[in-house]
Amino acid sequence: MPEILVKYEDKVIERVVTQKKRISIGRTADNDIVLDNKGVSRKHATIEFDADSALVIDNESLNGVFVNSRKVSEEVLKEEDQVTIGKFDLVYHPDAPKEAKLAEFDGTMVLKTRRQKELLEKDKQAKELTAVAGASILLGEANAERKQYTLSKPVITFGTGKFVNVPVTGFLVSRIQSKIIKDKDQFVLVNVGRWSRTKVNGERVQRYRLKNDDLIEVGRSVFRFVQGSDK
Repeated sequence: MPEILVKYEDKVIERVVTQKKRISIGRTADNDIVLDNKGVSRKHATIEFDADSALVIDNESLNGVFVNSRKVSEEVLKEEDQVTIGKFDLVYHPDAPKEAKLAEFDGTMVLKTRRQKELLEKDKQAKELTAVAGASILLGEANAERKQYTLSKPVITFGTGKFVNVPVTGFLVSRIQSKIIKDKDQFVLVNVGRWSRTKVNGERVQRYRLKNDDLIEVGRSVFRFVQGSDK
């Protein structure tokens, strides 16, 4: 059974496990997931499930639905995708732990929080950048030779070698430290060099499916992954 972790300010406030084919998300008590916030519409969004996937749909809400910081009208969810609605984050897992339990469960105010503005502005800029590039991109955030790298090749390499696509700096970084491999509609980051020299969002990884807005750290160099329309 799929599980949705409802988070507020990075703290899990509810675990929702369901056998339904469709669940509703909104501010009023008749929803399956109730988000008590004026920035959330009465019937804000729905998630539809089938045998092996989940689809989140924005019900033409006033403040929108974001998946991994990207504004969407609908989106197929993958493992650990983060859906942002109002001030809440909903993290999707296709298979709930066995001990998890099944959850039971007036106008919308325009959300004008700093976070909402930042999400909208970041989404606008990301769409403009990837539209110009015609592909997903990496933005150099720290210790990067360039401000932007286009992910138009099947494999993109990171390291200290002269032949890599993305040069990086740092102590004990291999000549080829890691790779981004494009696999159908996904981008997978694979560590192939020394352990602990490749991180995503501060966590060491060996193999990781990239999500929009992930921060990739190779050695001392930091890049932001921006998913384009090529997914």
